[in-house]
This record gives sequence, structure tokens and C-alpha cells, in this order.
Amino acid sequence: EMASTAHFSEEEIAELREAFCKVDISGNGFIHANDLTDVLKAANLPLPGYKARELIQNLTTAGDGRISFDEFISIFQNLKSDDVAKSFRKQINKKEGICAIGGTSEQSSAGTQHSYSEEEKYAFVNWINKALEKDPDCKHVVPMNPETDDLFQAVGDGIVLCKMINFSVPDTIDERTINKKKLTPFTIQENLNLALNSASAIGCHVVNIGAEDLKEGKPYLVLGLLWQVIKIGLFADIEISRNEALIALLREGESLEDLMKLSPEELLLRWANYHLENAGCNKVNNFSSDIKDSRAYYHLLNQVAPKGDEEGIPAITIDMSGLREKDDVQRAECMLQQAERLGCRQFVTATDVVRGNPKLNLAFIANLFNKYPALHKPENQDIDWSSIEGETREERTFRNWMNSLGVNPRVNHLYSDLSDALVIFQLYEKIKVPVDWNRVNKPPYPKLGGNMKKLENCNYAVELGKNQAKFSLVGIAGQDLNEGNRTLTLALIWQLMRRYTLNILEDIGGGEKVNDEIIVSWVNETLTAAGKDSTISSFKDSKISTSMPVLDLIDAIQPGSIKYDLLKTEDLNDEEKLNNAKYAISMARKIGARVYALPEDLVEVKPKMVMTVFACLMGKGMKKV
Repeated sequence: EMASTAHFSEEEIAELREAFCKVDISGNGFIHANDLTDVLKAANLPLPGYKARELIQNLTTAGDGRISFDEFISIFQNLKSDDVAKSFRKQINKKEGICAIGGTSEQSSAGTQHSYSEEEKYAFVNWINKALEKDPDCKHVVPMNPETDDLFQAVGDGIVLCKMINFSVPDTIDERTINKKKLTPFTIQENLNLALNSASAIGCHVVNIGAEDLKEGKPYLVLGLLWQVIKIGLFADIEISRNEALIALLREGESLEDLMKLSPEELLLRWANYHLENAGCNKVNNFSSDIKDSRAYYHLLNQVAPKGDEEGIPAITIDMSGLREKDDVQRAECMLQQAERLGCRQFVTATDVVRGNPKLNLAFIANLFNKYPALHKPENQDIDWSSIEGETREERTFRNWMNSLGVNPRVNHLYSDLSDALVIFQLYEKIKVPVDWNRVNKPPYPKLGGNMKKLENCNYAVELGKNQAKFSLVGIAGQDLNEGNRTLTLALIWQLMRRYTLNILEDIGGGEKVNDEIIVSWVNETLTAAGKDSTISSFKDSKISTSMPVLDLIDAIQPGSIKYDLLKTEDLNDEEKLNNAKYAISMARKIGARVYALPEDLVEVKPKMVMTVFACLMGKGMKKV
């Protein structure tokens, strides 16, 4: 062991050992190679996929896909550059819960049955039971028993997943497309496709999850997907344009713009501290170690509970006597009983509070905020309310697309989160444009001159677009990305998304170049061959507003899949058009096309998004041949 550890100080070895143990949950002295890729990915490490794979191949000397601590150390030496190793280490320490699950391969997951998070399973089961308790389509599985493995069986037919996606982002999936009766392996597969492609469309990172994994109920994949879906729902309204009272959280000397850059997690922390400050209590820096003694929670509940001063909302008095409990768990239990009186006892048990489980405590707080924000929109401040506009559909679609590819950090606000171009570099890698990571400035940026570092990144991002990606970026400079110029930033993002979509098609078609004309003619040939009447002249064709060309194409690719009796095909009013479009988008996802566009894009015939729909369907159709 001496040989391999010679290059590291004792302190570093201890840090590495700790990081290793966080990943090696089963404590058998090994981590699985696949988990290493996850940690590398999470660590935002500038290693392209092939590099990581190479690395793992060189490592697995025994060839069984397991990595010992020594091998782990030698990885660090291979990642020679110091800052790479440092940022990697920082990330592992941040990512506590990343691999709280058995390994990914058969042998390792069989060997470590209970290494996924029981707490998460328990919390999610209770949340799903409550969300779907009145849904007749879920009677066959809900309520699930949180003590058993019911959950992993229950997700197997895809219905619960589809329903939970709609619970988090209403109207994502058209109910008419969920197969509910007399399920067969094929119709179950369709439901799971529908769920996965819809999850992707609302911004879940599902690249490594397939329908098979869900059918088998692989615990860590199921929990990982559910957490993403639940969190998107919990965070939906923690956003200033959806909840203007959040402006009450503005601090002295801070601009509205600063507040609008905060992530939902940061806003929640600030919200909790706003109420704690009003209660004369100490602030918290996190929802893990700082809340373990339940004291902050007690005061927060007391602050947000209705005081009886609003009409029709009776007062709820929080009983604070539990603060005197000596035992932490007992105190947490008393606190949760008070939370229950507010109808907010969700996600955490007393033990989760005392252990400071970061995920579940975050969910507990988000749910409390959603029910009792107890904030009032400031009356007198001179606030430019017009600057608070929600994101457009197009912006949301782009953001969901990026997040579904697993960019790190997650994009909450399209413009401010791209101001250092790190996300854009990751997207270049997804479209096979090589990024020289040595030229990229990485966070944390210095207080002084930090924006200069970000601007240098943005300049490099534009240069890559012009020279390597051969994008049309006339009149776009790094400064425009850095300052969040909407039109110009969107121009770059659209070209990234378009290239990503075409690359997928080209890979399926054996590398042949594809352009709009090729897609249009493929669509028309496929429609004609299937005996359909509809055709399109271009992606601007007004006939697309009825969605009939899309629906006919889906039926041509998978004959008999479209139930035409659900549709109106002639003389449609706007509502009927939207009705068709919702069905079309969900059906495309159900037959396996990863469509990001929204029904309104078809009704309004937005050529960019229309193009992505037909391109995804073409990819699906070509795979069938």
C-alpha cells in the first residue's frame, strides 16, 4: 500500500478514504466500476465518456468490475492535474448520498440487497400513497406498504410513474395514452416508454435508466427517478415569477436580479432564515447538520402556522413544550406531531431529522413552504414588477432538455445559469465537439475578477461554436452569453439542440448527413407508403396545427397505435386542436420517441420545435426498419 500512497499526504489519504467509504456503502472494501463513472460524472470532472471508460478498463485488473481503495488512489494519480483531483474530491464530499445503493452489475446488486436508502423508500411511498389515494387507476397498487418492497413491484407497469409525473407537472401526459386495462408485456413496455420519455421532457436525467430496469424494479434506479420527479413537483412554485411574495426575502442593498438568480434550494434556505430571524433565532446554513436538534424547525413551524388573522383560515397554535425534551429523537417526534397539525408531516421521520438526511429534510421544508409560505408581497418597495416575467415555453423546453442530459450544475434559470458557459461546454461534448478543458476556468471564481473568468469561458464557447461546431453565430460575442442576452443566447442553444437532434438521426442512419428537406421527404414517403392522406410541405405547414400529420406518422410507424375515434379531424376549433396535440405528443413518447416539444408548439406550428418532433419520429421509424 505504501507504494501507491506515497504521493499523497496523510490528510489527503484520509479524505480519499472517506470519499471511498461514502461510495462503498456495503463496506466490503470495493466500489463498482459503474459507480465510479457516476461519481466522476457527478464530480463534473472534465473527462469525456470514452476517457472514463478507458480508465475503468485499465483499472479492473481482476476483470470483475470492482475497484479497491488502492486502485481508487491510482485513479487520482492518473488524473494528474492537481485541480482536477481537488474539484473531484470536493464533489465527492458534497455528493454524500450519490451511491447509497448496491452496485450496478448483477453480481454486486445481488450481494448488497439493503444498501439503497430505506429512508427514501419509506418517505416516497408515503408521498405517493397520499398523492394517488383517490385515483381509480392506481387501486391495484395504492396504498403501498412502506415497510415492504411494494414500491419496486408497483412501478413495474408504468401507471404509477405516469401518474406521479402528472402530479408533479400537471398535463404532461395525456391520460388517454396510458394503458390501464388487461396489461401485456408489450403494453407495459409502452407505459414505461411513456413514463421515461415524459420524465425526460420535464427535465429528469434518465439517460442510464431503461424500461427493463423499471420492470425489474431495480431499487436505486427507481428511487433515483422518483426523487427527481418528486423534487420537480415540490420546487415548481419556488420561483419568483410563480410566487411574487418571495420578494419579501430581498435583503438590504440587493437587487431583484440577484434574488432571481437563486436556486430553489437557496430560496428555501433564505425563506427559513427569514422566519427564524423574525423569531429571534440563530440562522441555519443547511437542512442537514443545522436542523438535527429540531429547534430551528420548532421556531419555523411556530412562525408559519396560521395566526387566525386571515379570514376563513383558523389559527393553529404550535405547542412548543417539546423543546424541553432531553432526547433528540423524542424532541424530533414532538416537533413532527406539531407539523402534522399543519398537515405537513411528510418525507421525514424523527430519525431522519436527527441524522440530518439532506434529501428528505429538503423535501420536508419544500412541502412546508408550499403549504404555508407566510410571506407577504411588499407594498411600498419600488420594485419593477414588469421585470418579473416567467420563462417562455421555449426557454422551459431548452432548460428541460439540458437537465435531462444531466448537465451539472442543474439549470434553474436559463440565462443566469449559463453566464459562465460551463453548461454550454458540457452540451458541446454531447454533440461531439471536443472541449479543451485546460482553457476553461472552473468555479469557485474569485470574488475580484470572477466575472472576467466567466467572460473568458463565454468567449471560448462562442469560438467553439463558430470554428468547431460551424454554427451560424453572426453578431454573437461571449459578452452576450455572459450578460444573458436572450435572443442571442437562444440562437446558440437552439443550434445546440438542433445539432443534438440531427446527430441522433445520423447515428441511426449510419452517419449520413441529415437536413430539414431530408426529414420532410422521409415523413411524406412514410405517410404515403402507409396509405395516409396527410403530407407536409415544410415545418411551417399550417396543416400541422391539427396534429394530423404527426398522428398519421405515428400510426404509420406503429400501425394501429392511434385511436382515431378519440380525435376530431376536420374543422377544428382551438380546443380541439390542443386536444389532438396533447394526444400526439404523448403518443410519440409512448412509441419511444424522446420528444421535448409541447402540445402548444404543434398548435401554433412553431417550426423549430415541430422539426424536433418529426426528427425524433424519423429516428424511431428508421430504427424499426
